[in-house]
Amino acid sequence: MTRSIAAEDLDLSTLRPGNTVLWGQAGAAPLPLIDVLLAQRHRVGRRFRVFLGLPAPGLGISAEHADCIDMVGYCGTGANRALAAAGKLDILPCHYSQFPDLFASGPLKVDVLLLQVAPPDADGRYSFGLAHEYLVPLIDTARVVIAEINRQMPWTHGERFLSEADFDVIVPTDRPLPEIGHPAPGPVEQAIAEHVSGLVEDGATLQLGLGSIPEAILTRLADRRDLGVHSGVIGDAVARLMAAGVITNARKTRDPGVSVTGLAMGGRTLYEFIQRNPAVQFRSTRYTHDAGVLASIDRFVALNSAVEVDLTGQVNAELAAGSYVGAVGGAADFLRGAARSRGGLPIVALPSMAGRHSHSRIVAQLAGPVSTSRADAGLIVTEHGIADLRGQPVAERIRRMIAIADPRFRETLERDVSASAIST
Repeated sequence: MTRSIAAEDLDLSTLRPGNTVLWGQAGAAPLPLIDVLLAQRHRVGRRFRVFLGLPAPGLGISAEHADCIDMVGYCGTGANRALAAAGKLDILPCHYSQFPDLFASGPLKVDVLLLQVAPPDADGRYSFGLAHEYLVPLIDTARVVIAEINRQMPWTHGERFLSEADFDVIVPTDRPLPEIGHPAPGPVEQAIAEHVSGLVEDGATLQLGLGSIPEAILTRLADRRDLGVHSGVIGDAVARLMAAGVITNARKTRDPGVSVTGLAMGGRTLYEFIQRNPAVQFRSTRYTHDAGVLASIDRFVALNSAVEVDLTGQVNAELAAGSYVGAVGGAADFLRGAARSRGGLPIVALPSMAGRHSHSRIVAQLAGPVSTSRADAGLIVTEHGIADLRGQPVAERIRRMIAIADPRFRETLERDVSASAIST
């Protein structure tokens, strides 16, 4: 029998020592439930674990909560960065496509699932709202499912709806969702967007990473026709292009007529657009990141970013100046899918410089881990141009990568590569 109680009356005594707790990412995070979890953490008796995805604005977890909680996460964005810097966040360096199995039955099997969902429709169907992704299989495998039913959560279409029987406890709320934006793109991001937009043809299907560069790219595609979307995440720019008739999904070879995503991450523009909109379909990670699904989409364009790329195409998307700032994430999943797609484009876009223009992000040797191997490298784009590495041997890759580095660093890169084993 599902119980309905107020957040202040919620008792998490069902949480046991050694359990793993997980909740939705970004705006899908059930903040009132998380606040209760943090407040009651000492009642468990011994340590338990939480998995942290993309943090939501207002998420109250901090290093002090490590007195009882072991924190695991896949990314170093937002508030996670401070946890990682304090040594309180253990990083999970796995491909995003692996998450559903890890959480449903693998080493990180989730015991307690905290959700934020939309109220039921006339047929009694609750909606996952802003996030399907790796939450979907956990409905059937988690020992306890506690749901915040937020009256202001958009009711969205997806591969699975929920019923009251799926929840052990319901906590009704009525609170605004956080609005999550990106910094306005500057001249460098605009120059990168200009290069990338020239590669995108009418009828292409887009996957979009996070940050200001994908948003800048989308703003330059307003003159295209019948673009499609199949992505792990979408934001406000996708909603605007769909409303303008630029993204129609009419030419998609898979899921024609609908934009497919796992997570919605934006503001009011996005939230209002996806409300009961069947043209936006949410899917689980097992579908959005599936290699076979991606390969079956013609003209699939994967747009991802990086911290740095070496001269042979190895990508570090995780570590910058010794700090964990990014993730392995889904980049390799999407880049491989785009490489297998007929007419697909696996693209990594990044500024050529970092640190207030003090050092190059095109490097002879990575300062961090290899998040994506050079065997998966496709097109690398900076504000200085495009390096197409597909099918190219090492010497030609080096030449093309130096050509898109900032001119101030090209001579140094040539010297560094001549003095290292990378040139052999």
